[in-house]
Amino acid sequence: MRYALAIGSGAALASAMTTTPASAQAAADNTLDRVRASKVLRIAVLPGELPYFNKDLASGTWSGFSIEMANDIAKLLDVKLEYVESTYGNSVLDLQAGKIDLGFALNPTPQRALVIDFCGTVFPHPFGAMLKKGMEAKTWADINKPEVKIAVDVGSANEAVARRFAPNATIKSLKSRDEVMLEMASGRVDVVVNALILGLTAIAKNPNLGSYKILQSPSVAIPSSMGVRREADKRWRDFLAVWIDYNRGIGQMREWFVKGLGLAGVKAEDVPVEVNI
Repeated sequence: MRYALAIGSGAALASAMTTTPASAQAAADNTLDRVRASKVLRIAVLPGELPYFNKDLASGTWSGFSIEMANDIAKLLDVKLEYVESTYGNSVLDLQAGKIDLGFALNPTPQRALVIDFCGTVFPHPFGAMLKKGMEAKTWADINKPEVKIAVDVGSANEAVARRFAPNATIKSLKSRDEVMLEMASGRVDVVVNALILGLTAIAKNPNLGSYKILQSPSVAIPSSMGVRREADKRWRDFLAVWIDYNRGIGQMREWFVKGLGLAGVKAEDVPVEVNI
């Protein structure tokens, strides 16, 4: 900025005149204007990723937490939704390639932030533990003991969290989430460390697995956000950031979240009150 201010006014004017066509083209090519002009909002949808996405195979209808959000944005802009089936990783690539306008349920990692923009935090996705029946724990210290057997899926964020905050526990790293749940169901471990949604949906499917608790001291969470294509004009990103804050503030975001979890069999009363959404 200081270097630009040092340029003579004549040179600056000449530069502005020569770049006007390109600037006009860039302005016309921004996502918000394109969505409004085409009357279509293209979003990535991820089959089977409850509570965010659920597809009725008979009707082809999509539902879930992210679909509730997308429907509200589309209604506000008076546009229709176009669904592009993808995955978490491919959503980032699809944004870069201009195949979609919005990606949901994305964790804003530093690596991703190098190539796309994020719109703020939809909610901090907390970590905690599935506890066998009869076991109580409120803090990480409560499970950070050699006699406590913990199962996690190898190479996951769940394993990283367990090894950082419960290093003294007996930790078993298994190949898949299914193997982790089998260990818990068979009683070979006392605890499964995982993120809130994974824990709640697993217990909804099999209540015999025990209970889920968000552990404190410290509070551990990874933000869940929405991603957009990186572009010079930030109106699309900024609009969505305000939309997120507004709907969190009035409690609408939590209502959509609980409704999405309901599709996975999670009851509203089973969603911890301390979830900050």
